[in-house]
Amino acid sequence: MRIISALRTMMAQQASDVHLTVGAPPAIRVHGRLAVLPDEPPCQSEELEQELETLLDARQLDLFRKTLELDFALDLEGIGRFRGNIARERGQVSISMRAIKVMDLDINALGLPDICRSLSDKQIGLVVLTGPTGSGKSTTLAAMIEYINHTSRRRLITLEDPIEYLFANKNCVITQREVGEDTYSFEAGLVHALRQDPDVIMVGEMRDAATVETALRAAETGHLVLSTAHAPGAPESVERIVDLFPSHQYSQVRSQLAAVLQGIIYQKLMPNINNNGRVPGLEVMLGNYAVKNLIREGKGHQLYSTMLMSGGVGMQTMDQHLLELVKKGVITKEIATENCQRPEEFEKELRGVAGPVAGDDGNGFKSPSGFQNPGGNQSNGLPGRELGAERTSAFSR
Repeated sequence: MRIISALRTMMAQQASDVHLTVGAPPAIRVHGRLAVLPDEPPCQSEELEQELETLLDARQLDLFRKTLELDFALDLEGIGRFRGNIARERGQVSISMRAIKVMDLDINALGLPDICRSLSDKQIGLVVLTGPTGSGKSTTLAAMIEYINHTSRRRLITLEDPIEYLFANKNCVITQREVGEDTYSFEAGLVHALRQDPDVIMVGEMRDAATVETALRAAETGHLVLSTAHAPGAPESVERIVDLFPSHQYSQVRSQLAAVLQGIIYQKLMPNINNNGRVPGLEVMLGNYAVKNLIREGKGHQLYSTMLMSGGVGMQTMDQHLLELVKKGVITKEIATENCQRPEEFEKELRGVAGPVAGDDGNGFKSPSGFQNPGGNQSNGLPGRELGAERTSAFSR
């Protein structure tokens, strides 16, 4: 089967994604760079239609035919575990698969800050991981769950679409539920999770007002809620959450969010100095008195300044972290500048830093294992022809 062959090649090349569309050969993404597989003929419409029978069970196939798109997870013995999306484009089947890599879900190994442990230790409240698609949010969330699983005795329920990482009970009792398979929606799963004696609830994504409302209520009633969102920064996440609601509810939602917020982590992945792996750039906003007060009063524009001046309590802006990564020889000045949030201010700070050049890591930095290509530096040896400039990507969303 074409998709099985493409997935084998994807894993052999340490790629993160594979794409199959009608009229084009399969393409894979390695370190954020997209390349067409060499010597592969274009995919045919009938061929991809038949592939659906291999990838999907009867229920999934029926759902796809009704909705014309589907998210799913796939386990292939001897190959790996994958998250997939199937959609229609111009009436034809389009298949995208992402590898869920087997890795050490350890906060240190992934290069994540100690604040991830501190937030995981909280007994109640809301923790949000935010960032663009493909920034490693799911992996960071999984690392926090695994930390809880090893360090405390709690009842933990996850609601995912689809289930990505599989957890084995260590000290916790963990239930993993998949939207569409085990529950009809995040909202419905959350409502029933509250009746299942949870201590910690992980919600794969707060994508609508109903889910956010239920998550806030869960946090208010003595549970720790972990979730993800999409926003270009930690402060912006607050407004993205509030904007899901009608305008007449803004004040109420801000008050609820301020009451339960423990922290927001904004994450991006970027190439390391040797271009043979990826490292996380992180922005951290904690729910201290000042932050909660600004959220409650609708003064979101002041949150950045508060973060800037609160390094002593564990907060940091993305630009502060990028500057630190440059100083340590982890990333180049060019990569830092491409990913900074306030270019003019950042360039002023950067002028006094003796930045490294690509390929020369004078500090002996080793890319965190979870964000690198275990096969070594293959970034200059991608198969096929290059399709686009390298961008921030990840092993999972």
